[in-house]
Amino acid sequence: MAKSSSQFVCQSCGAIHPKWGGQCDACQSWNTLVEESIATTPKGLTTGKGHKISLVGLDGDITDAKRVPTGIGELDRTLGGGLVAGSAVLIGGDPGIGKSTLLLQAVMRAAQNGLACAYVSGEESVAQVSLRSRRLGLGNPNVQLASATSVRDIISTLDKPDAPEIVIIDSVQTMYLDNIEAAPGTVSQVRAASHELIKMAKKRGITLFLVGHVTKDGQIAGPRVLEHMVDTVLYFEGERGHQFRILRAVKNRFGGTDEIGVFEMTDAGLKEVPNPSSLFLSSRENPISGAAVFAGMEGSRPLLVEIQALVAPSYMSSPRRAVIGWDVNRLSMILAVLETRCGIRFSDKEVYLNVAGGIRINEPAADLAVAAALLSALYDMPLPDTSVIFGEIGLSGEVRAVSRMETRLKEAEKLGFKSAYLPKTPSYKGLTLTLKHADTVASLARELFGAAARKKVVANV
Repeated sequence: MAKSSSQFVCQSCGAIHPKWGGQCDACQSWNTLVEESIATTPKGLTTGKGHKISLVGLDGDITDAKRVPTGIGELDRTLGGGLVAGSAVLIGGDPGIGKSTLLLQAVMRAAQNGLACAYVSGEESVAQVSLRSRRLGLGNPNVQLASATSVRDIISTLDKPDAPEIVIIDSVQTMYLDNIEAAPGTVSQVRAASHELIKMAKKRGITLFLVGHVTKDGQIAGPRVLEHMVDTVLYFEGERGHQFRILRAVKNRFGGTDEIGVFEMTDAGLKEVPNPSSLFLSSRENPISGAAVFAGMEGSRPLLVEIQALVAPSYMSSPRRAVIGWDVNRLSMILAVLETRCGIRFSDKEVYLNVAGGIRINEPAADLAVAAALLSALYDMPLPDTSVIFGEIGLSGEVRAVSRMETRLKEAEKLGFKSAYLPKTPSYKGLTLTLKHADTVASLARELFGAAARKKVVANV
């Protein structure tokens, strides 16, 4: 006979505690420990004999995973080329960001291509999902809707030879197993429900989409093991004040990571943005100080964005440093390099940095563009409006080379830019851009601002 016992599980990180406490010892979160019942099997009982597994040589004949397009190019790009049968995809994002809208549009497009799809919602009724689809101008008889939260009922319905090829579970935090004495959304329920659904998808060759809630820190709620169980993890990012949405892949067993898909939120749902660089750049007709165009990379996609800086006098002992879309620690390092290696004083000034369009930049190649925007704002002198800037800055003030420089330059040339400030690099054939190499940050300042900059440098030292 199995006897029951209880344990306290952190709903933020999944750590197990023998007794309740106000704070989790693992992640330091407060009031996240919830009591959950567990069943233990007495020692001495066995579950039966194991079965032999088949081993295959590494150099054997193994077919590549077949890709099936969804009909949404940006989603296919993020997934690595399309859907893979038997794969599990976890998509997370803030409430109202557009997760359900994107998946509903995806299954409708896939159904138009002849794929059988099922949309199971644990948060909305069938009437609500149907109403939303009609509002978006969608509709297809190959898409079956259901409102259910019991994993046992869902599996008994879908686990059959003629199972749908695509299944949407919205959301995994609402699913529950009746043999686990815990509320839906707890660590035990999320882990067990996901395991059963993924096992069913692997068995029947179903492409499974799991919608996951996120915490206030932007991480997918529930145990971290959930992200290890699935094949692909997608994050839907975006600011409510901007119409753009970024679908970013942070894990993909069938493709590259850090790929992004760009969408625009409209009244008719999410619209693909095939050329996001032109949208992330503001009008260049009237150049203003403090704005620099950065040629970046998101996965395999080149992306040009505008970095905006504002430098204002400060009368406080600790001037403010505000950053949106970039790493504040990276900004502190750039300011320290400019002050120490170039003699340009920022310690008595407030600094505000913003990446236009609501996108977030993670690569160090933006260092040189940030430094140029800061110097432009400090000197109140606009940068050349037909130039792009990229490069990594070291602590000694040198400018280091970054990856895929030729791809960045080709994207800038395609959008009409005439010159580029970049680290010292071999010449590239076939480019009409004027390449201006910067060995150090000081040489970049002299190249961009000349004698007028040097006069203001002396005044600020």
